[in-house]
Amino acid sequence: MKRSEKVEETRRKLIQAARKAFAEKGYAAASMDDITASVGLTRGALYHTFGDKKGLLMAVVDQIDTEMASHAHHLAGEAGSLWDGLVAEGVAYIEMALNPEVQRIVLLDGPAVLGDPSQWPSQNNCLQMTIHTIEKLIEEGTIKPVNAEAAARLLNGAALNAALWIAASDDPERVVDNAIEAFKWMLDGLRISR
Repeated sequence: MKRSEKVEETRRKLIQAARKAFAEKGYAAASMDDITASVGLTRGALYHTFGDKKGLLMAVVDQIDTEMASHAHHLAGEAGSLWDGLVAEGVAYIEMALNPEVQRIVLLDGPAVLGDPSQWPSQNNCLQMTIHTIEKLIEEGTIKPVNAEAAARLLNGAALNAALWIAASDDPERVVDNAIEAFKWMLDGLRISR
């Protein structure tokens, strides 16, 4: 096995083990020794690959956040129009806050340890995609000629904050319905009346 393949395999094993540990125990209670031992590696391998436990959490959050964005983008692609896709993508992101792994790792531990989610690289990718969609919707005359970046930041921020609200709620099922309803009303405010 080539060195680059071994490095990638080590990375994959550590992310997989950490993802399981962080989901089951939470970031604070997950032991680096338990994570590394569960995949037959040493703490040195973790330090060499990710720098520290926080670096490992960032990699896990990035992986899950990327999966979330991919799922939401896939649903947007199946929608009947670009507008319906924008709505579907936002709603899907909000609904994913009901997933226990997403709640614990991305929405609770992630912000507590890594800081503001809007500054994460994966969130920036989502922002760029939303800006592009809004620009297209403006061009086709579906939404008002607003500043695309401002609208994208507000929409993505609304979806993220709705997800954070759901994750922190004692009654996520009730909250998700309220959040989606309000999110759709907010989106409708961008549409040009026909």
